Amino acid sequence: MNIYVSNLSFNVQDEDLREFFAEYGEVASAKIIMDKFTNRSRGFGFVEMNNEEAAQKAITELNGAIVEGRTIGVAIAKPREERSTNNKRSFSNSNRW
Repeated sequence: MNIYVSNLSFNVQDEDLREFFAEYGEVASAKIIMDKFTNRSRGFGFVEMNNEEAAQKAITELNGAIVEGRTIGVAIAKPREERSTNNKRSFSNSNRW
């Protein structure tokens, strides 16, 4: 089961995230999402746990927990939406330029 973890401190690393969830069962993977330009944490990550029961318990118990002074959000990860290949942009004020 893939788990989405939000509102993480920018100091949290992959291994820290793994340790938070390892208390509930085997963690297959734990990844903090990094900004590709600054190489800094974006404040969220994903954890994969193979045991669905352990994953559900981790979600229930860690959602709303305080980690490094921040209240984290923990939920089942939703599939990533495909981005449109349409490159047209709309602007609310067409007289902007």
